[in-house]
Amino acid sequence: QVQLRESGGGLVQAGGSLRLSCAASGRPSSLLAMAWFRETPGKEREFVAALSRLGTNTRYADFVKGRFTISRGNSENTVSLQMNSLKPEDSAVYLCAAVGVPYDIPYSSGYDSWGQGTQVTVSS
Repeated sequence: QVQLRESGGGLVQAGGSLRLSCAASGRPSSLLAMAWFRETPGKEREFVAALSRLGTNTRYADFVKGRFTISRGNSENTVSLQMNSLKPEDSAVYLCAAVGVPYDIPYSSGYDSWGQGTQVTVSS
């Protein structure tokens, strides 16, 4: 079982930036595909970005391409999401997800471990 803990959410003005971090424990991150999803009231959880287990491949939702970057964090077993040019519609609870996989593919679904989430609020 993988435990995930997010940090870095907060309140920012439109056009600003935030950096989210996710710390994984229980399995080495080199064995895990990891991703970020987001939730808003009344909407289904939606995929944001994914990183393959070796950190060599990424995948992004169309609505964040060119603005968000997922990468390995500075600390071992962490993944970061750098969010730039934030918009009010990016306001959501952002959740980190992980799944043990054999291939170096940035999966957009099929995750079985989830963090509790961190709130991001973008004011207009």
